[in-house]
Parts: sequence; structure tokens; C-alpha cells
Amino acid sequence: MAREIYDNIFLIDLDQPRRGFEKFISSWLVRREGATILVDPGPSSSIPRLEEELETLAVKKIDFVLITHIHIDHVGGLGHLLERHPEARVVCKPSTVRHLTEPSKLSAASRQALGDLADLYGTIRPSPEEAFLDEYEASRVGLFETVETPGHASHHRCYLMGDILFVGEAAGVFYPHESGPYLRLASPAPFFYDVYRSSLLKAASLDVSHLCFAHYGFCDDPPRLFDAALNQLDLWVALTEKRLNAGEDEELFEESVFEDLLKRDRAMTWYREFPRDVQERERYFAVKSIRGIHHWIQKNGAVRQ
Repeated sequence: MAREIYDNIFLIDLDQPRRGFEKFISSWLVRREGATILVDPGPSSSIPRLEEELETLAVKKIDFVLITHIHIDHVGGLGHLLERHPEARVVCKPSTVRHLTEPSKLSAASRQALGDLADLYGTIRPSPEEAFLDEYEASRVGLFETVETPGHASHHRCYLMGDILFVGEAAGVFYPHESGPYLRLASPAPFFYDVYRSSLLKAASLDVSHLCFAHYGFCDDPPRLFDAALNQLDLWVALTEKRLNAGEDEELFEESVFEDLLKRDRAMTWYREFPRDVQERERYFAVKSIRGIHHWIQKNGAVRQ
């Protein structure tokens, strides 16, 4: 069900048909100055669910669709959405448009990165080229500002609307547990420490009251969240480097680092209180990030802060 979390800003929960994937993907609907804006339509598998929520919210027309990054779980449903809403104009990093108008490479990359999990998100349908605004046109809209944050992915960006930042995955994955917020770094290979950190610092420098996440929900204490994200990034790199220098057995390496993180990472404190299926999901994605950090350290050597 869509939920209004802040004046005319609605969180749309795109539950996936797999255990542990509820309250995992967020789409956002914003009504601002007479315009209707959708941030990240999600995968094609949940476009019917998205359409139901849009109908509940009495949305007849979508003016703009903002894309934080072109991973399949956030943009895979764009082509399907545009078939239903051909009037919508899409804003994304210009270099990614070709992957959305002809998505064969994006589909192949999704399959390579996620394996069978890509099937959960469904097929990517081509989007019409005329739907996309160029940078000049997007800058003239006046309803949002683009903030380039290429940490989680080279094509990642955030969107600023007043004092609300749609942060995508620039600060990782957020999970609003009843015992307290949970945060998990999200940077699969290729990982670039300095780029990820500089993007976090850039987002943290903005004067905002709320962060709206692509995974999942919102945070009303941005300074504390960004402090936690920066500390988490440095801790994950340090613990991965420590295990690597200790000559950890290759087969045990990633799980050993993950167990170290559960002991040391305060942002992950509530992990063991999660349902088992959510724990399995989080372990799966955390290990992917550990693997990316591992490869980066092997290529670049020790981190010097």
C-alpha cells in the first residue's frame, strides 16, 4: 500500500514474489507544483502492483520519471510503464539512455550479476527514445535538481526536491526495523572506494530533512545516517583487508568477513532480529559487496585514509 510519508510524497512498496523480498524495493510518487513525478518505477514484475497503487492515488498522468540508476530492480519496468503512460518524460544519466532504448546488454549484464534472481524481476522492454529528456531540458523543468553520486554504480545519481533527497542506493540499503534502523553497504563489483566515499560526502553536504531510499523507505535524520554510512564503508574495507592480509582460506573468506561485520558494524545491529528469509537476502547481497571490495583491494593495495 502507498503511504504518504511527507507532504505529497508517497512511498510505494514494490513487494516481490519471493520470500524475504517484501519491503525491499521502493518507488516514490511526488506531487509538486501541479506535476506528478515518479522516482524509480522498479522492475517489470511489479508494474501491475505499481499501477494499482497509482490508481489508488488517483494518478491519471505522470509528468516525469526520474531514474537513480539503471539496475534491473529499479528501471526494468520503465518500458512497460511508458506503454501505459506515453506522456511521461524520463530523466536519467544521458549515457544510459542507449541501454534503455535497446536493453539487450542491460538484460545480459543483469543475468550475469544476479543469475536466476534476474528472472524474479522480469524482462526489460525497450523504452522509446523520444521519452527521454536531455540534460538541458531536464535542468529547465525546475522541480528537481540532479546530484551525481557514482558510488553504487557509475551511472548513479540522486534527486533533490526542496529539502528531500531521493538517495537511491548512494548510502546503501536501509531497513526500518522496529528496534531501530538497519543500514547495509551496497557496492557489488566493480567497487571504487574513493568514488563511493566522495559520493557519500557529497550527498551528506546537502541540507536535507529526509532521505528517500530505493531500498527501502525513508530516514528523517540524514546527518546521523550519513555518519553511519561513512563509518560502515571504512569498516567494511578495513575488515576485508584484515582477512585478506591474514591469508584467510578462499572458500571461507566472504562468510568470515560477513561474520566479522555482524560483530563490529553497529549499523547492522538488528540483523539477527530479522525473519530468516530477510537475513538470507541480506547475507546474499552483503557477500556481493564484500566480493567487490575484495577484488578492489587485490587490484589497488591497502587503503590509505
